[in-house]
Amino acid sequence: MTSPILGVEEDGPLALLTLNRPDKLNALDFALLAELGALVAEFASRPAATRPRALIVTGSGDKAFAAGADIAAMSALTPEQARAFSEHGQRVGRALEEAPFPSIAAVNGFALGGGAELALACDFMLASDRARFGQPEAGLGLLPGFGGTQRLVRRVGIGRARELVYTGAVIDAARAKEIGLVNDVVPHAELLTKAKAIGRAVASKAPLSVAACKRLILRGSEVSLEAALELETLAFGAAFATRDAREGIDAFLAKRPPRFEGA
Repeated sequence: MTSPILGVEEDGPLALLTLNRPDKLNALDFALLAELGALVAEFASRPAATRPRALIVTGSGDKAFAAGADIAAMSALTPEQARAFSEHGQRVGRALEEAPFPSIAAVNGFALGGGAELALACDFMLASDRARFGQPEAGLGLLPGFGGTQRLVRRVGIGRARELVYTGAVIDAARAKEIGLVNDVVPHAELLTKAKAIGRAVASKAPLSVAACKRLILRGSEVSLEAALELETLAFGAAFATRDAREGIDAFLAKRPPRFEGA
């Protein structure tokens, strides 16, 4: 399942996708985005019992997660083609958000422009101490096109988002954690080990419950509190119709580990 530009590994309940254009610092072009989006969709289409329970996205090499969209490839785009490229990138981000399993961005180096936006579409961001983040598009006469003006606000607040987008500043991993952009910073050599540990912690929980929580957090951020609480109540009731809920309750009462099947 490995292509020249996107590595794919499945290890039990975990899936690992590795952006693999090291000569371009893993820059995102149409082809890489297409493969990434197709794989996320394929994983999401599987039955709950066989799909990944957590997805990790990282970059090949030690320099970059994804240094941005491929500027050389963008240089010849017409306005109409540029809009299509933006839509293409946004579809990938939305696919990650809508997938029924959580995604973890293991940011191993530069995450700039589209690379930062790809990481923002993931549920968690874990950064190597070598990671760097930024939205430098305004310095090119452009602007974020893969969701950066929207997801960055939701992640760090409107004031910090304005500062990063308007100035194009590149910040290190420690600063990214300080402002809430990343969940945690770890030594570079420990990045994937830590990401997999988080993934396995998620995978040990009932997959339908995790999927419902992910859906509620996403939808709840887009509607009023009253509407979001109503969605939560409906989902809470629906959970009691699943076999996993019965298994989880029975296991708790019997003081044994649960065996969740995604049903």
